[in-house]
Amino acid sequence: MPQHAPNTPVCRDCDDFPVVAITTGTRNPDGSRATLHITCRACHGTGHTVRRSALVRAGR
Repeated sequence: MPQHAPNTPVCRDCDDFPVVAITTGTRNPDGSRATLHITCRACHGTGHTVRRSALVRAGR
């Protein structure tokens, strides 16, 4: 029997990659690279968009 997957819309700005690590080019004292972790501004790091219909139903 097939299992049902939830239908959660994927953020179209980050395409379900909400957090990325960017190297700065410098190194830490232990020799590892210094990185910045950046989150998507549209979905705030969740990777999914909020359906407007869900917000309207919650406001009733």
